[in-house]
Amino acid sequence: MMVGLLVVDDEEGVRRSLKKVLEKEGYAICLAENGQQALAIVRDDPFAVETVISDYRMPGIDGLETLIEVGKLNPEITRIMLTGYATMESAIESVNAGIDGFLTKPFSNIELKAKIREYILKKRLKQFVSEQVLQEMQRGDEKIALVRKRVSILFCDIRGFTELAEKLSTERLSHMLNVHYFTPLDDVICNHGGMLDKHIGDGIMAIFGAPVSCENPAEKAVTCALEILETLVKTNKKLTCTGETEIEVGIGISTGEVMAGLFGSCRKKEYTVFGRTVNIAARLETLARAGQILLCDDTFQILGGKVKTEKIGPVHLKGINRNICIHEIRRAFSPKTP
Repeated sequence: MMVGLLVVDDEEGVRRSLKKVLEKEGYAICLAENGQQALAIVRDDPFAVETVISDYRMPGIDGLETLIEVGKLNPEITRIMLTGYATMESAIESVNAGIDGFLTKPFSNIELKAKIREYILKKRLKQFVSEQVLQEMQRGDEKIALVRKRVSILFCDIRGFTELAEKLSTERLSHMLNVHYFTPLDDVICNHGGMLDKHIGDGIMAIFGAPVSCENPAEKAVTCALEILETLVKTNKKLTCTGETEIEVGIGISTGEVMAGLFGSCRKKEYTVFGRTVNIAARLETLARAGQILLCDDTFQILGGKVKTEKIGPVHLKGINRNICIHEIRRAFSPKTP
């Protein structure tokens, strides 16, 4: 598989050498002779480049500043520092800035290829394990042992996705989901202290209060849900301007006790939660119309009137053995507000 790899170095000989070595490994190589040129390439299409290798000392903006700015444009890009100044100071500076790898010149071709593969793999693994779970695992496995926890669960799903999938090509649909849906909404969840649990088709499941306990998980989940709709208002304005189809979602939130921890087999495990609370949140999301946020009664009671709501029900939810009261958050805007 071809991988977009951008090499940034003010020395033409180094650029040519890296291009020759890495093209043999199957990478699609793009070259830039300074930081400004590299940033222009990434800005042109932040998702076309998967890895950036930048020299540390360059005229204009240096390599560290270049890689920091690249990370702002697309946090998924693997960022590797390359320098002949193998000082502890520059290494520490790179690590503190969140750079994914550090290479020194001169280098052997074998070492170079191995290190690049290692750094790319580590970056990709971080996308399969949430930052919260990774931190807890580093502190000790007992932190993610099976435990009962009180959490809030948020489910979000696109309305009319089947029709959308019929209208768009596979490439356009994939681009829309990755760029305009998963990326911005996942950021909103993480910014509100939620753990991105999984993507299920076009659905998103988030946990507030596990693995790391927090104060007011219900309030965090509801605030997150409101910002999700606000984010989609802005997204839809851009999509409308370019003639693309707007994205509308329904959201369900439930609060209660779950079993949290590592689940799975010796071949595959994942940190997640199970229980009635998860089932209710999923059912509420299914019931929600476009632009609607539905809460279980426990979430509503915890909020204590902090948001304006309208009571619905009692209603029967599939798989739940009793009718429950649910509440809709009433807002001053809708997903199609210009």
